[in-house]
Amino acid sequence: MKVSEKICRTTVISTACLMSAFALFCIYSRADSLLHAGGLRSIATGLSMYGSSSSYASTKPTAAAPEKSTSSKSTDTESSTIKKRPDISDHRGEQTYLVTESLFRESNMSYDNFYVKNSTDLSLDIGRYLRAPLPFEYEEMTEPQVLIVHTHATESYMDYDLGYYYESFYPRDTDDNYNVVRVGKAICDSLQQNGIASVHCVTHHDDPQYYGAYDNSAESINEYLSKYPSIKVVLDIHRDSITTDDNEKIKPTFTYNNKKAAQIMIMCGNDNNGYYDFPDWEQNLSLALKLHKNAETLYPGMTRPLYFGNFMYNMNLAPGSLLIEVGTDANTLEEAVNSGEMLGNVIAETLKNSASPQAD
Repeated sequence: MKVSEKICRTTVISTACLMSAFALFCIYSRADSLLHAGGLRSIATGLSMYGSSSSYASTKPTAAAPEKSTSSKSTDTESSTIKKRPDISDHRGEQTYLVTESLFRESNMSYDNFYVKNSTDLSLDIGRYLRAPLPFEYEEMTEPQVLIVHTHATESYMDYDLGYYYESFYPRDTDDNYNVVRVGKAICDSLQQNGIASVHCVTHHDDPQYYGAYDNSAESINEYLSKYPSIKVVLDIHRDSITTDDNEKIKPTFTYNNKKAAQIMIMCGNDNNGYYDFPDWEQNLSLALKLHKNAETLYPGMTRPLYFGNFMYNMNLAPGSLLIEVGTDANTLEEAVNSGEMLGNVIAETLKNSASPQAD
């Protein structure tokens, strides 16, 4: 081999080695920056919603489960502060869309200080349901009387109130510091301050897959009811999503004592035609209307119209079962947690007055 060919070959090999080393360095640096920027958490969140190989598998409660049933992912939900994730993503070149605040009030039925959206063909005598006694009464006891559960635990909120959102915004999170489980904690803390014991099921019933979440949460609810016969009220806490055709998101808010909070929507189903195994739906409706009225009395503007429709959503599992949407994905976590604290007070007020029928 000629000397010139040896020199050329040596140069090529050296250059290739240097380029390989540089590529490995870039890959390592990118992975490290993703880890610190939360990029891998976002990737894991996306996989956990629809994939079957996610490492974030849920752990369902057993008969011997403690008051808190948690997913296998470690979280710090004991903190009383609202953690805001710093926005360190690179949004350059991303499309932004409008976020509009709205106060939802009027609907097709009204009574006293609140509204009801009746999507059925039933004629509701709201006064009669408000006067009707609940199938239970509040008791002074240390055993839990309220169960808070989340069929869609990974539903999350915005971190900041910007008036817009980026096209990459993804309102799902397996970290319980940032999803609707944090709102459930606020409700339970508020109930405790009112002297009412509760249990908080924080199982991720929609993780690792969304499909079948209501079947999963029904199993959890039945296990908790079996373990704690003292439970009188079962509330499935969600967050809603309202997006227009041009990708504008709507956030329902109200202000109380200079504190902005997310509006809530109480949902109550029926079985007037006997399609479901749901014989106690009228008792649920009585509770829903009492909660709704008390919410508007304590915190004017707190509620969107109560949604009464032809659905069940596990409300047949026990008298006193309801689904409540706390804000939408355009609300901030802080606004939703503020509502959770208020909702705990509303539940306590309703329970403590359950022995006294409300006047028409």
